[in-house]
Order: sequence, then C-alpha cells, then structure tokens
Amino acid sequence: MAYVARLKKEYKDKVIPALTEEFGYENVMQVPKLQKIVISKGVGAAVADKKLIDHAVDELTKISGQRAIATISKKDVASFKLRKGMPIGAKVTLRGERMYEFLDRLVTTALPRVRDFNGIRATGFDGRGNYNLGVTEQIIFPEIDIDKINKISGMDITFVTSAETDKEAKSLLSELGLPFKKN
Repeated sequence: MAYVARLKKEYKDKVIPALTEEFGYENVMQVPKLQKIVISKGVGAAVADKKLIDHAVDELTKISGQRAIATISKKDVASFKLRKGMPIGAKVTLRGERMYEFLDRLVTTALPRVRDFNGIRATGFDGRGNYNLGVTEQIIFPEIDIDKINKISGMDITFVTSAETDKEAKSLLSELGLPFKKN
C-alpha cells in the first residue's frame, strides 16, 4: 500500500465532514483545501556576502525536504547597493505529500519549541483565504543543527488555500491543527 501523509488522511476523514457541516457545502468539491505552502527567507546581508544565500538555501532545503531556490532582485535600489539580478533571498514551494508532511512537522514539533508560545495570531489573513505566518528563529525546526548555523534568522510561511473567505480559511487551518490564539 502506498504511503499517505497523516494530515492528508485526516483531511479526507475529519476536515471535509467538519467543514461541510459548518458551512453547509452541497458538494465535496466546494470544501476548501490547502493548495500549497511557500517558505521564503529574505537575506538582506547577501548584498555584501554571497555565501549567505547558500546557507539560506541549505537551511530551507533541510527544513522542507525539497530543494530551495535563490530569489533574485527585480530592480536596482541605489540606497541598498542592490543591483537587478542579485540574489537576495531563498524560497521553496511545497505541494502534495511534502506539503502535508511539512505542516505536520510544523504543528507537532516546531511551533511548540517557540519560547513563550501560546498560539499564532489570527490576523495574518489577506482577505482571499491565504494565511501568512512569520517565524523569528529557524532553530525551532529540529532539522537545523544549532552548532552549524552562522546567524539566527527568521522566515515567512504562506499557506495558500482554495477558500473564498478568511473565515473558511481559518476554519480549514484550525481543523488541520494550526494553533490559533483564542480571542
């Protein structure tokens, strides 16, 4: 039998019925789903030191389990000494099994390792059903060896859903296990 991620199975077994009951969907295809997770990291100091991009790409690759790519600047900014085409960050887009695996690791192991953690803010929705989460330290992920990092840095995690509204997206992400703060 083929491997199926735990959260993917849970989505089919528990989340779809719960959201159908909550929002009254008539068809299973109307239920919102998680389409992709994008993890990105800006490396502003890479203008001076090109090796920092390689470190960022390696860290994102370890965290996500998929090869990350360097992002390049789109225009010149003289005040930042930035030229068009210079690498200034790294990103990785997760879909399918890897997406559910990353979400599972994020919820069960990484987020509980955040100091003084009492939930994630529910204000990161963009109005179209997508959620942005900022992580201040990459050392919350167990894949990162604390002794081998050269600088503690954060990253942005974007959850792209097929939900029409923020309320539907919040319900979907809550059912998948994201611990939102209670109001």
